[in-house]
Amino acid sequence: MQKEKKRTFKNLLYEQFARVGKALASGHRLELLDVLAQGERTVESLAEETGMSVASASQHLQVLRAARLVETRRAGVSVYYRLASEQVGALWLALRGVGEAHLAEIDRLVETFLQDREQLSPITIAELLEGLRAGRVILLDVRPAEEYQAGHIPQAISLPLSTLEERLVDLPRDQEIVAYCRGPYCVFADEAVAILREQGYQARRLEEGVPDWRRLGLPVAV
Repeated sequence: MQKEKKRTFKNLLYEQFARVGKALASGHRLELLDVLAQGERTVESLAEETGMSVASASQHLQVLRAARLVETRRAGVSVYYRLASEQVGALWLALRGVGEAHLAEIDRLVETFLQDREQLSPITIAELLEGLRAGRVILLDVRPAEEYQAGHIPQAISLPLSTLEERLVDLPRDQEIVAYCRGPYCVFADEAVAILREQGYQARRLEEGVPDWRRLGLPVAV
C-alpha cells in the first residue's frame, strides 16, 4: 500500500473509532447506557429514571444509536431501546473501571455522598457465591421488576425497593439477607439494607450488579 493511501486509510479508520468516543462523551449518555445494561426501556422510562425530559433523553439516545451503541424495537406506539450487544455493556464497565482507577475525583464523590456505605457490610460476588452454595443467604433483587425479568442473578428473589416494607413478613429472620441493585453506584440496595436492619434483619449489600456478574461469565437467569 502506498504511503499516501495508507495514511488516508488510517485517518478514516480512526475517525470511525472516534465516533464511539464522541458518543460516550456525555455523562447523560453514560447514565443511559448504565440503565440499559439492566435491560431494555422506553424513552419515557429512561427519561424518568435519569431525571431528563423525554426530548432530552431522546436526543441523547439518537446520538448513541448513530454510533451503533443502542438499538430499538417498536411495540405498538412505544419504542424500546436496548444495548446493541454485550460488548457495549463491557465497554461501559471498562470505562467505569478506568475512571475508578485513574480519577481521584470519583473516590471523593463516593466519600462525600456515600460515606455511610461501609456500615452496610458490603459483600463481594465471591462471598455471595459461597453463601448461596452453603444455603445461608437469601438474595434480594431490589431493582424494578422489569429489570429483574430482563435478567437476574440465579436464586435471587424479586423484591423492588418500592414494595419492600409491605413484604418484610415474607422474609425469614434466621438467615442473612443480601440485597443487590444495578451496581456500585446504585443506592437501591443501600436503602433496602437500611430498612431491613431497622426491622431487625441481618442484611448486607452486594457491591456489584448484574452487568458485573455477567462480565465474570456467571449465568444470568431470565
